[in-house]
Amino acid sequence: MTAYVIARPAAPKRLFASALGLALLPPAAPANDESATEPDPQQATRLEGLEVKATTLAPSSPKFTAPLLDTPRAVTVIPQEILRETAASSLLDALRSVPGITFGAGEGGNPNGDRPFIRGFDTESSLFVDGVRSSGSQQREVFDVEQIEVVKGPSSAYSGRGAVGGSINLVSKTPRDRDTLDADLGLGTSTYSRATADWNQTLPNDAAFRLNVLGHKNDVPDRGGPVQRRWGVAPSLTFGLHAATSLTLSYYHLQSNDLPDSGIPYGNPNNAPWREGKPIHVPHDTFYGLFSRDFQRRKDDIGDVQLKHDFGNGWQLRNLSVYARAADDYLWTQPDDSNGNFIVNGGIWRRANSRQSVTRNATNQTDLSGVFTTGPIEHSLAAGVELAHESTDRSNYNIGVPTTPGATYHTGNIANGACSPRYGIGAPSHYWCAPVIDPDPRDPWTGAIVGGVNPATIATQTRSAWVFDTLTFGPRWQANLGARFDHFATVSDALTSATGVKTHLRNDADFWNYQAGLVYKPVPAGSLYLSYGTSSNPPGVDAGDGADGIAVTNADLKPESSRNLETGLKWELRPGLMLSSAVFRTEKRNARVALGGRGSPQVNAGTQRVDGVELELSGQLTERWGVFGGYTYLKSKLVDPGPGDAASKGNAFPNTPRQSASVWTDYQLTARLRLGGGLYAMDRVYGNTANTKYVPGYLRVDAMAAYVVNADLTVQLNVQNLTNRYYFDKAYAAHYASVAPGRVAIVNFHFSF
Repeated sequence: MTAYVIARPAAPKRLFASALGLALLPPAAPANDESATEPDPQQATRLEGLEVKATTLAPSSPKFTAPLLDTPRAVTVIPQEILRETAASSLLDALRSVPGITFGAGEGGNPNGDRPFIRGFDTESSLFVDGVRSSGSQQREVFDVEQIEVVKGPSSAYSGRGAVGGSINLVSKTPRDRDTLDADLGLGTSTYSRATADWNQTLPNDAAFRLNVLGHKNDVPDRGGPVQRRWGVAPSLTFGLHAATSLTLSYYHLQSNDLPDSGIPYGNPNNAPWREGKPIHVPHDTFYGLFSRDFQRRKDDIGDVQLKHDFGNGWQLRNLSVYARAADDYLWTQPDDSNGNFIVNGGIWRRANSRQSVTRNATNQTDLSGVFTTGPIEHSLAAGVELAHESTDRSNYNIGVPTTPGATYHTGNIANGACSPRYGIGAPSHYWCAPVIDPDPRDPWTGAIVGGVNPATIATQTRSAWVFDTLTFGPRWQANLGARFDHFATVSDALTSATGVKTHLRNDADFWNYQAGLVYKPVPAGSLYLSYGTSSNPPGVDAGDGADGIAVTNADLKPESSRNLETGLKWELRPGLMLSSAVFRTEKRNARVALGGRGSPQVNAGTQRVDGVELELSGQLTERWGVFGGYTYLKSKLVDPGPGDAASKGNAFPNTPRQSASVWTDYQLTARLRLGGGLYAMDRVYGNTANTKYVPGYLRVDAMAAYVVNADLTVQLNVQNLTNRYYFDKAYAAHYASVAPGRVAIVNFHFSF
């Protein structure tokens, strides 16, 4: 159950909220409606001048046909109040609160974008905003987020293609029927500054307007160079707030201009496997990038129109039309360890990775939901259809030709002698090579940067239909059934600029996916469940801008098929305190595997398996003490890695820690003062299937204190990574690992009017 405490002195306006837990309300009350965000007055109590209120959050999707207490699968909801308490500013920050989720370093043109793994499987292509697939390489913000919903386990019945480990849905803020103005100003170390505002205004004729704005800048703590800068705006307008028919118009814009982080190379280069596979030991602030060359510029836009009609008697029709555009333009230094350059010659090759891409997504969804009975059986039904067109235009930069007349042509390629005595380190190498210790990101860059190289266009068409039904057979037994059909077609046209060779690829696939669950309720506040779910993962699932694109090696393959068998418990131990657990096995039986080495043809012949246990506890332990946390155990195994990687048989998955845990807790010390903190622990994470590249496990500690100054102002102090732990939060399959930020202290002033 999601419960939260609102701390206030004697009866003033709304102040600071601390929200904890899982969503339990039926889906008939959407998360952004009044019932989903405001406490029920009947749930309020008094505690020595402190008003304590409990509330719940609901899943936003009509596909959830039962309260989450009675939904037979693991689902976690992160409410906005947890984002505020933890000072989260990105999706990566937010998902740190959910054990069992890791982030992978960039692959397939997405070096610094969101690439989460759930239960050991890549979820980059299963990210959604308001139930619509969020295509393209992005670093997602949370300034316009009401809550984040994490569905775990194969769930293509809910989400469509992909979703092998699960899916993630960001729910946007929408207009409400009350006038509010919330503003936050945060200042901190590492030049941290962040300002947000959330203004909601009711209008005549049952309408309302809401506006969220953002400005953000910071140096990445203890990284010696990387910078993050972004701004955003998100207006929305609703007509017919309380009418049977309502119309909501929304727009979202986020623009960033960053200096991306380059990470640290592993200690065992490709020609030196006898060395230790974790990143080399260099100071925390070692940065191999170049100020004069590296950049990352993004523009993300989403416009949507949502029309809803309530027929009465529990029946509702919704139509949602969305157009989204994500543009990514970057040139980024990868600290490459190829051919053992830093061991043999003492230098790091500043390999330049680049991309220019624009991804467009036009989607229309129609959902019908309602309740009815057949004899003694009660039904909660949801059915829908979706039409979507996604396209990506992408190219690369040609980098390296010196602009100085008469200078030696040098691309920095290892085969051409980078970091060798022939070209040296620093100026003799045209700064393609940097020393391992104390590289200088201010080194000048004199090479040309020419765009538009190797252009490609990838287009994807999707047609889908689904139906879900929760059947209630009495107070103790329920069945949850669901099915979805997808037609998926993707086409790629690419040009190799150097040779003039054009490549045309196509993959068409039709697939069904299913969800079935049985729920037993020994008491109204508890559920025991058994569930089965499937997923399908066709080639080109990422629509051209991620780690799983269509290629010559896989264009004629069938979708990968996965299945999940899970049993679990959800129990409301007391009002406002929820315990959940799950034991599961996820298996992919026809995984795409290579016949030979890198770049060789692939076949549907691999088998991958994860056995796991999850525990979560969320809500109010007492009226003053709240908790949001959990523990995950994952035993992953490459049962059959295929003929091209036979030596990895039996190894663990990349990006899959054996154990991980996270807990955020707060305590209301007085009516004005609240203290909180977080512990985030993770086991070793491998970067490759050979398990020779890895990042060590870590324990991170965060701390928080919030003080209510008056009815309009709360001051909050957050110290993230309190002990300044030097750890790595992303493992790449080769070459490097991404470094987590060091300690940062943030003072936030929260104004509420």
